[in-house]
Amino acid sequence: MFNGYIDVDGKQLPRTLLGSSPFIAAAQFGHRARLYQLDLYSQPENILKVIKKSHRMGVEGLQLIPYPPVVEALNMAREEGIQMNILGTVRPGEEEADIELLSSLEADAMLLPAAITDSCSWDIIAGHLVRIKDEGIVPGLATHQPFRTTRKLLESPVLDLFSLYMVPVNKLGYLMDTEVFMEKERGELADLMEKIDKNIIVKKTLAAGILTPQDAFQFLKTVDFADMITLGIAYENEAEETFSLLNRS
Repeated sequence: MFNGYIDVDGKQLPRTLLGSSPFIAAAQFGHRARLYQLDLYSQPENILKVIKKSHRMGVEGLQLIPYPPVVEALNMAREEGIQMNILGTVRPGEEEADIELLSSLEADAMLLPAAITDSCSWDIIAGHLVRIKDEGIVPGLATHQPFRTTRKLLESPVLDLFSLYMVPVNKLGYLMDTEVFMEKERGELADLMEKIDKNIIVKKTLAAGILTPQDAFQFLKTVDFADMITLGIAYENEAEETFSLLNRS
């Protein structure tokens, strides 16, 4: 599952990406966020270990949220000869600076974060997407609200301005904008993804660690619209377990 590359706007993008959420100690991890702050964000050399292990497991892409420790770890990896395709996500309030930074890092693709996408401020979104495309980089959007925001995007003036769409999907509906996620809701989401007709990156498939990789990947076999996946990994043993299983799925 998610082997190889996909062609997006003439660029070959890896279908499996190493995510950055644990590296930046994202709040979605609850009490573990503090551990990640100490073990990863404050120690870029430990982020480097995860990047190197993931690369050895065959992962060719990094979904980079360009906080300084993550960029530092990426540069250390490059100094050791590790080359990965970069799909960057700009940070709210840092859009212009991050577009310049990610461009300098030779990112293949760049996504606006959910905080911007879910605002549905079309003029602002359009301006950033055009700016990204002008850099020769594949533009995309990320959302935390795949039901609400997708419906709005389908009627929006920005629909033709992006090629990648990153959405949370897991069998629990955790961190998605739905109270339940059973057959009806799953069908509704699949219909929305078909209508929006973009290259879909699925995220939060492990439900911030609530699901085991086995459970998560078994469910993903039923998700026909997923073109790519990004997986946040905190430690080398997690990379070994998760990517080994993904490679066999």
